[in-house]
Amino acid sequence: MRTRGFGWTLHGDGRSPAPGAVVRPGERLSWGRTAGLGAQHVVAMFGATFVAPVLMGLDPNLAVMLSGVATILFLLMTGGRIPSYLGSSLSFVGVAAVIRSQGGDSATLTGALLVVGAVLAACGAVVQAVGARMLHAVLPPVVTGAVVMLIGFNLAPVTAGTYWPQDQWTALLTMLFTGLALVVLRGFWARIAIFLGLIFGYVVSWLSDRIFGRIHAPNGSGAVTDHWRLDLSGVAHADWIGLPTPHAPSFSLSAVLVALPVVVALIAENAGHVKAVAEMTGDPLDDRMGTAITADGAATVVSTAFGGPATTTYAENIGVMAATRVYSTAAYWCAAGFAILFGLCPKFGAVVAAIPGGVLGGITVVLYGMIGLLGAQIWIHNRVDLTNPLNLVPVAAGVIVGIGNVR
Repeated sequence: MRTRGFGWTLHGDGRSPAPGAVVRPGERLSWGRTAGLGAQHVVAMFGATFVAPVLMGLDPNLAVMLSGVATILFLLMTGGRIPSYLGSSLSFVGVAAVIRSQGGDSATLTGALLVVGAVLAACGAVVQAVGARMLHAVLPPVVTGAVVMLIGFNLAPVTAGTYWPQDQWTALLTMLFTGLALVVLRGFWARIAIFLGLIFGYVVSWLSDRIFGRIHAPNGSGAVTDHWRLDLSGVAHADWIGLPTPHAPSFSLSAVLVALPVVVALIAENAGHVKAVAEMTGDPLDDRMGTAITADGAATVVSTAFGGPATTTYAENIGVMAATRVYSTAAYWCAAGFAILFGLCPKFGAVVAAIPGGVLGGITVVLYGMIGLLGAQIWIHNRVDLTNPLNLVPVAAGVIVGIGNVR
């Protein structure tokens, strides 16, 4: 019998799934192939996991390392039944912008996210006690769809006002490349299109500096100066091996109130991912729905307690499982180990911190739009009737109030 998700049995000859078969969570391939799949999961989560903390002003090195810790905690709490990777949540980028605009710092932000994690864990405990059906009664698709839509569309001013003006041509080229990659590429490469877009933008910025010299444009602080698009001076001085610098959270009621509504989206996101995994593995997981939500909340508490971002289960990694037909939790243990090792390399963090603002402008135009339209996808998938005034009027008003930043 497996204990807390350990003790995997070897699937077949350990080389690949048999035709029509899948490698179940309690099985594994050979350790070499399992480690390779773990590395593939790291690449799949990489783009969003280090972009999210960069957009929120947090340490990407620390975020990557804590994503590994969060994944291990999630696997332990769910008993190894739900193969998932927990990366940085993009749902709080808008929250971070609001908190910082009100004078809050990174400690204030992570304190607010820690409270959200605790509330999420408590909600998971209630769901586990009452049953998964309670979710559909309290948070119908018309509500969760609107919340997810607002998380994405409310970030449009951040892209248009902060990142895009820093280098409009690089932003435009990066946006076009990323969009093309998402449409044209297939399989694994399509799932890391955001990551490929970042690399492309990095190269374009470096070439532009070599060809055109310094750019006269706003920098990250908004001041218009002559500066290099890509400043790698911090990379040269960074160590190869070292611990990221954690910080303790601080708590502000106003910051917590700004962040709390995102709990609705996190619950919907977790429930959707658990259902997706259940459908792919053929293992009914409704009895573990509350545990999964609690585990995600607990992982967020641990991550933010050390200065990292909130965490969430990643759809990118669910896509990798669908493509490979390997749902082994052993691969996620390997992925978590690799992420922790990456977090111990300050030079990697310096490379991430040097991402030019124009590159982030091109990426976030696509990324924030996709997040917003996921809300519409929730409506379509659940056949929400928007001709019914009971659904239409509250959603219509709520979306405009949110996007328009009505106070």
